[in-house]
Amino acid sequence: MNGDETDGGGNMGLPEHDPHDPVESAVIARLSGNWHRRAAVKRPEPDLDDLFEPERPDYPERLLPFHDHPTYRALDDESKAKLRAWGWVAFNKNVMDIEQQVVNPGFALIATDAFDTGLGEPMAIAVTQAMVDEQYHTLMHLNASAVTRRRRGWRMPESALPLGHKARRYRQRMEKASQAGHREIDTLAYTTVAEISINAYLDLIADSDDIQPINRATADLHNRDEYCHSSIADEIAKSAYSRFGGEQRGFFLEALADGMEAFAANDFTTWHRIVELVGVPGGRQMVLDVEHDAARRRLLQDFGALHRLCADMEVLDRLPFDWSTVRTG
Repeated sequence: MNGDETDGGGNMGLPEHDPHDPVESAVIARLSGNWHRRAAVKRPEPDLDDLFEPERPDYPERLLPFHDHPTYRALDDESKAKLRAWGWVAFNKNVMDIEQQVVNPGFALIATDAFDTGLGEPMAIAVTQAMVDEQYHTLMHLNASAVTRRRRGWRMPESALPLGHKARRYRQRMEKASQAGHREIDTLAYTTVAEISINAYLDLIADSDDIQPINRATADLHNRDEYCHSSIADEIAKSAYSRFGGEQRGFFLEALADGMEAFAANDFTTWHRIVELVGVPGGRQMVLDVEHDAARRRLLQDFGALHRLCADMEVLDRLPFDWSTVRTG
């Protein structure tokens, strides 16, 4: 397999891409080169650094939860740029945490038919292939953050940030679960939310025309695979739910709603850490101000795909989630 090969997305291949787009081609070539690195001398590959545009922001300013706060608006340009760069690193880390800490454990359970879906070998193969895709996605986002660090000259290590909010809330839920069966249902519910809502999350970057082309391309390439993954997750959730007993159904719906709250939320714990790392004067109070503003608690608001899933499952009126707080159309 090389950087020009694709199988249409989602089937043990590199993400589907446009070979005539220099930015997309460079992202894929770097991804392929890293993945297939050998001891022997590698062939030259396009350098993502050469496509970096220093004058472009790394992260959409509108996604900063404090973008219109007086403290932020009074900052110098370099401090604002550092906050946006950290926002991009945190976005990538959150995606990687979701893939590694939530989705792959869920897919591993599904691949062994832990939920007795009755979908058989074809689904087990599709899920296992999706797990391979997720490793490519993790590497792709890691590459994107690495380019930002090199070109900006700012260290910004992922290790300085806490576990992403979605993965952190999943971990907390798993720690509270008293039975193995409950932990498995928690994992299925969170994996379902992750794989069906990730497209809308990635669109926050992919649809931003004013940021780094590399960053947009990274989100867009990842997104193409996830349209396949979301259909897999949709089918599995409906099949598993149809076979659950009454108590299991109630537990699954409660976990699904909890996962939706987690995936909609702004990660203020991470933003507290970022303003500390940047050294923003008054940064702690700035984040506290917006953290307690109900209008800013949600980052992700497009829940149309999850609404359709719940409608298909005929559970809209049973799910303990306030649909009026998100977009469903």
